[in-house]
Amino acid sequence: MLSNGTVLVAGGSDSSDNASASAELYDPASNTWTVTGSLNNERTEHTATLLPNGMVLAAAGTDSSFNASDSAELYDPASGTWTTTGDLNTARNLHTAILLPDGMVLVAAGADSSQSASASAELYDQVSGTWTDTGSLNTARYGHTVILLFNGMPLVAGGFDNSGNASASAELYDSASGTWVATGSLNTGRSGHTATLLSSGTTLVAGGFDNSGTSSVSAELYDTATGT
Repeated sequence: MLSNGTVLVAGGSDSSDNASASAELYDPASNTWTVTGSLNNERTEHTATLLPNGMVLAAAGTDSSFNASDSAELYDPASGTWTTTGDLNTARNLHTAILLPDGMVLVAAGADSSQSASASAELYDQVSGTWTDTGSLNTARYGHTVILLFNGMPLVAGGFDNSGNASASAELYDSASGTWVATGSLNTGRSGHTATLLSSGTTLVAGGFDNSGTSSVSAELYDTATGT
């Protein structure tokens, strides 16, 4: 969602599984969609993050040749156009991205072009438009979730590991030290699930797929106070 209340949808895959560069805006007031400027690079399995300055950062993903991308670009709602920004240090897709309280964007883990899980993480500085490597995760993963807790720490949970197994591990990123700390594991290994921060401060993790690719109906809660 943009600062003006409209919703930006960008990239993705079409019915032929080709990555797209198209983008459009949804207006809740009129219940209509309007085409806006196309991305400079076709991409799917990327991330989009709303920055404090109102611009949107689209990062990495997969191109139409099924290669992991290291490119990134910014959407300007005022002009409806995309501008390239600094490339990531590591090409990746199926990663996560989240805005930190200090205004930096944390991109974590994901998969490379061979679909090998990564443990690397990096930070985007919107002032300089550059990426800097930060501490690696304890567990390589892709298809995981990230949520920003009320204490300002991002919680990464689940995902697939290098063996293609759904992981039950979870970890926290400490922006002060740039390191990851393992926290309590999920009760059920899962990937492709959702994570939602509740008003109570607990995190609801729901659904996803298990090691056999079977969709799950289970859900669980993470308690920040106890780390369980």
